[in-house]
Amino acid sequence: MAKITKDTIVGDILDLAPEAAPLFLEIGMHCLGCPSARGETVEMACAVHGVDADELLQKINDLIGE
Repeated sequence: MAKITKDTIVGDILDLAPEAAPLFLEIGMHCLGCPSARGETVEMACAVHGVDADELLQKINDLIGE
């Protein structure tokens, strides 16, 4: 799997690595199934939820082994 970046769409991450869902839930992104959330980039989701995108990306990439 390619490394996840700030421009990666949340829905694509969840399709490729559903095990990453808890990381999004931890930042308060509880609407993972809604179309708008799935269409956001990691950077957009982090901005909305007041989370450091680099920290979340590190956790996601560590989880998926990138």
